[in-house]
Amino acid sequence: MDAPRYPTKPKPGDRVAIVSPSAGLPGLFPHVYELGLRRLREEFGLEPVEYPTTRVMGADPRDRARDLTAAFADPRITAVLATVGGDDLITVTPHLDDDVLRANPKPYFGYSDNTNVLNHLYRLGIVAYHGGSVLVHLGRPGAPHPLTFDSLRAALFTSGWYDLTPAPAWGDRPNPWTEPETLEYEPEMLPGEGWRWQGPERVVRGRTWGGCLEILHWLMATDRVPTVAELDGSVLLFETSQEMPSAQEVFRIVRNMGERGLLAAFPAIVVGRPKAWNFDRPLSVPERSAWGTAQREAIIHALTPYNPDAVVVFDVDLGHTDPQLIIPYGGEILVDAVDRRIAVRY
Repeated sequence: MDAPRYPTKPKPGDRVAIVSPSAGLPGLFPHVYELGLRRLREEFGLEPVEYPTTRVMGADPRDRARDLTAAFADPRITAVLATVGGDDLITVTPHLDDDVLRANPKPYFGYSDNTNVLNHLYRLGIVAYHGGSVLVHLGRPGAPHPLTFDSLRAALFTSGWYDLTPAPAWGDRPNPWTEPETLEYEPEMLPGEGWRWQGPERVVRGRTWGGCLEILHWLMATDRVPTVAELDGSVLLFETSQEMPSAQEVFRIVRNMGERGLLAAFPAIVVGRPKAWNFDRPLSVPERSAWGTAQREAIIHALTPYNPDAVVVFDVDLGHTDPQLIIPYGGEILVDAVDRRIAVRY
């Protein structure tokens, strides 16, 4: 497999596709969706183009794939943004027209269940972007998060190196979308404690691969991941979702990656801050801190037999917590354990 190539970036004033290849939640929460679209126009100067299944819950996977393929095929569209995640995109990617995608590479932005699409594009040789949800990030209550928007703006419009920044404050307790009035104030934030580094002091530069850990497990089960040889020398990134898998489950998934031979391929691993609060599991702040500690220990325990010399960075804001930094998927990353620095090339 050739090294993934970066697609041409959009410019302010361009048309960008808005798609829901996973869940059509814009149809259930139009107030959040419309806020996200308004900010896309006003903050980024981009014109959103909605596709037929964008607001449809439970749309046929073939119809969602048809929309995504059409977005890549349209020469007037210069980037593709997913509205949100979900849990069944693994049934959509088999219906994509790979010839169209290869012939019309475009920046694709999504995370969570969109790991299915990011991995699919990676295997087609196209760099995509982990992060940037229309509902969750563009539609953030109160105000956009400055770190998220600075990162998203750089990923959308620039092609150089970008230094990631540890968040001075972060959150994982969102406002409920079912109450439109909660869009008026920002969600709860907690003091940031910086990144946590593990392993030798060395500098690693490579291409990224990974995504939402639970989705990676599904991709391994369906044998849709790259080979160990294709990933050799890459940097693994992963994070856990709002379903909050236990430390034991995280251990087992990471261990399974080791048994498959994948872990040994990565000289560095970047781990997103775990989400430790959900509406059905409203943990206290001390409980959330303990949750994060247990997950870090589980990952190190699982990693050690397979790659004890990897550089590992924990609590990077790249997943289901707030803010969210955009990571090029298949693009270049620099993990500098000497100067404690992470940079990505957009």
